[in-house]
Amino acid sequence: MARIEGAAVDSPIGRLGVFAHEGVVVFLEFEGRDVDPRETLRRRFPDSVFSDVQRPPFVEPLLRYFDGDLRAIDTLPCDPGGTPFQARVWKALRTIPVGSTWCYGELARRLGDPKAVRAVGFANGSNPIAVVIPCHRVIGSNGTLVGYGGGLERKRWLLGHEGALPPEQADLFP
Repeated sequence: MARIEGAAVDSPIGRLGVFAHEGVVVFLEFEGRDVDPRETLRRRFPDSVFSDVQRPPFVEPLLRYFDGDLRAIDTLPCDPGGTPFQARVWKALRTIPVGSTWCYGELARRLGDPKAVRAVGFANGSNPIAVVIPCHRVIGSNGTLVGYGGGLERKRWLLGHEGALPPEQADLFP
């Protein structure tokens, strides 16, 4: 039986729900989305038991990240599951340096499959551990902010927080 621990994290981009299995982050949700994390996690961990935890160790790196230690989440253990291709994309996302952005085509090229731009985009959009697996660092080939499960306002804030956008473009999250 899998024990899934969940914790709420108040952040500048809204409240986040963070879920871990054996101390390894397996899911992160943005408040206000129509996603039931428990249902999603039950598909992956069919015999799961959920418990809410106050301030577990796996949220500390996130809190430090939001406080300005931008590399605090770089080594946070996570296991997003997914297909082998998704796992490759998500692993590559974690190599995008803080303060940098890549376009989908560049990510596909770095994976050795330059024609897989759409598949890379789909995997990016399916990322279950946003922020920690920094899919917000992927932008359109023309430099525009496109697609983000948490909303473009959050993406803009995250990129501004990391210094990847000039201050005048990094609107504060409402």
